[in-house]
Amino acid sequence: MERAREQTSAGELTGPAQRPEAAETALELLVHGVGGTTPEEMLDDPRTVRISGDDVAAVHRRREDADAERRPDDYRGRPVPEAYVWCNLTSGNGTRALWLLLLPFMVVNLAHWMRPAGRGRRRTVRLYGLLVRLTGLTLTVLLVAAACEVALDLAAWQCAGTRACAEEHSWLAFLSPELSHDGWWSRPGRRLALACLVPTALTCLLWYLSHRTWSAYESQQPVSRAAEPEEETGPTALGRPGFWYGRRLVARLRAAHTAAGLLTVTAAVGGPAARFDGRATGPVLLGFLGRSLYTALAAGAVVVLWVVCRRGRSEHRLDRELDARLVRALPVGATLLLVLTLLYAGWSRPGWRSTGRLPGDAAFGGLALGQGLLVVALGVVASVLYRGVPRGGGAERTEDTPADTRTAMRGLAGPAVAMLACALGGVMSGGVAQRVADWLDGTQDSLPGPPVLLTWQASVIPLTLLALLGLCGRLALRTWRLRAREARAVERDYRGEPKDRARTRRIAGTRAMAALTDRAPLVVGTVSFVTLLLGSGALVGALTTGDTPARAARGSYAFVHGAAETAQSLGSWLIGLGFILLVTSGRRAYKDPAARRTIGILWDVGTFWPRAAHPFAPPCYAERAVPDLTWRMVTWTRATGGRLVLSGHSQGSVLAAAAAWQLLPSVRGRVALLTYGSPLERLYGRWFPAHFGPAALASLHRDVDCWRNLYRLTDPIGGPVRLPGDCGPEVDRGPLEDPLVYGRTLENPLPAPILGHSDYQTDPAFAEERERLLARLRHDVPGPRPDGDAQGSSGRSSA
Repeated sequence: MERAREQTSAGELTGPAQRPEAAETALELLVHGVGGTTPEEMLDDPRTVRISGDDVAAVHRRREDADAERRPDDYRGRPVPEAYVWCNLTSGNGTRALWLLLLPFMVVNLAHWMRPAGRGRRRTVRLYGLLVRLTGLTLTVLLVAAACEVALDLAAWQCAGTRACAEEHSWLAFLSPELSHDGWWSRPGRRLALACLVPTALTCLLWYLSHRTWSAYESQQPVSRAAEPEEETGPTALGRPGFWYGRRLVARLRAAHTAAGLLTVTAAVGGPAARFDGRATGPVLLGFLGRSLYTALAAGAVVVLWVVCRRGRSEHRLDRELDARLVRALPVGATLLLVLTLLYAGWSRPGWRSTGRLPGDAAFGGLALGQGLLVVALGVVASVLYRGVPRGGGAERTEDTPADTRTAMRGLAGPAVAMLACALGGVMSGGVAQRVADWLDGTQDSLPGPPVLLTWQASVIPLTLLALLGLCGRLALRTWRLRAREARAVERDYRGEPKDRARTRRIAGTRAMAALTDRAPLVVGTVSFVTLLLGSGALVGALTTGDTPARAARGSYAFVHGAAETAQSLGSWLIGLGFILLVTSGRRAYKDPAARRTIGILWDVGTFWPRAAHPFAPPCYAERAVPDLTWRMVTWTRATGGRLVLSGHSQGSVLAAAAAWQLLPSVRGRVALLTYGSPLERLYGRWFPAHFGPAALASLHRDVDCWRNLYRLTDPIGGPVRLPGDCGPEVDRGPLEDPLVYGRTLENPLPAPILGHSDYQTDPAFAEERERLLARLRHDVPGPRPDGDAQGSSGRSSA
């Protein structure tokens, strides 16, 4: 494999052709799932060697198999096992626990990929992607605005401008006009200019993290292939040449979001000065500069919106170009405008005093209103895609096209998840503002506090939790009823065994709890609807009253006033507690490898998809893992022409399927697929129907030589692939027994464990299905055709 990589140019494979003596050799390429494992555990041998890759992701073999290609006679009756270990892509470094703070960005990026299948509706699909990108842009502005609220408004404007607060916090004394005796930094504009270093540093940190991870992930080039038509011609875009190479879009979005963050800081610093100059009878020059600032901010916002709206993902070809001028000019221009604004705001203005709040209510209210409208529009577009009849040449539904009936939330999963991303952004920004305001002011009530909208949003948190509590009660009742039904099913499955009520209840309970995964659409839909409803109520309440809920309820009934005060106080503590728990979890994971691996599992699921909607989301590990697997399969089949079984567990099965789609048909037809504990249909097929829907999975079954899928009823993640017609039993084996032995026997005197999602390879069915796949693969595999002829045939053998 290493020799093949050395002989590549710009990602094109030019290595040697197959060795005839190795044509009979079979390879089993193992891909682990969430949480990761070691090559020693995967290969069941303490002596392993790395044959390709680096410390982040690599292919390992047992030491005795390192030169298997040179000894084909030794492997005629068994495959050469290899393990692809990729766990360090998500959980290898302690600093990655800090990615928890990027959770809203990751969630909104998931919403981009959750659109319903929309073949023949290219413009509608583009509109869907555009709306998600705009929603992601509002989250960046919201995060930076929250940092501005804390540093500029609460600290520099309110606390430093209030003598009691500045005396309580001596580190702000040099900014206080009274305590510093009108020192140089005590001018309001200069205080704001100094405090803006905090949100500016945050924006630069996000830019740095995105650029650094881009160099490690998006810069890995897949195997080069011929460009495809821009029109969607296949059942999934996962097989397109440029799907796993999104560096151009990430670079464009990174420049736009960085500029948006800097423009937000510029508005927070220069806006108050420009408003004062517009009202005061000061120098004409300052008034002109204030109007020029508004014009420059408007122009910058237009440019940022143009960049976000102008281009989406280019997947039909391997796009190695970068918009270098745009990527450099946009952040540099925004930085230059910020520097000029700092000079403008720092100009001495006699009579200017900091009173009340900075005008953040309008900004946060506008962001909340814009996010709500975007989510509603996204829901309309998603509904059109889900309900619309496919149009265009070759896109009509036929009898052979499987119906997409299991799509989560009838195609509205994307808008619902986008709503949750906005809610997470609001909770995090509001939590920081509330906690900092309480820390600065304590119980003195001497500061106006954060914007009224943030207080209203905090006040609806208890109502949201009550709705969630009711939903949990409903799910608990359903689970209890399901456990009773499963108990009867367990007795049928283990007929003839001595009855053990405790054992039966334990197995039935595990099955019932595993079935909760299928209720996830109900949970997400309910929480999203309640969030949208209560968030709209909070926005209306803040705009109509202009005051906090407790003060707005004064003079009303005692019950209403008490409820408003309780909700406001409890919401403030809950929102702050949630943010503190998030930060504490990240800090603990930084020091604790076990906790770091747990958080890494979250990223295994959430960061599979490329960064298409938000450049500051955690990086897509699949943009490294999928090309790695593709390269390995291509180089193996080219060098040996041998058989290949791609064996994937859990999330590894998703990577395996994505890598198989990236192969040329001539190579894909020489690959057998073995998946176990796989979420391909149960999670990905339901939540990402445009890419893992029934049509896509059916095409994968047709294109690979053969495919078998193993699952258990006790597995909360894996499940059947559910292909329609005769394809279903051909792929899915019936549910495996778990536990393998019900009670104590002579061969198993101790109770057998309930395995659930783990240890599939210990089940005898695993070895049986692997042998069946190897037997089905052709023994006389021909050499790969030239690339020009490879597109014409799938190469699938008859069963």
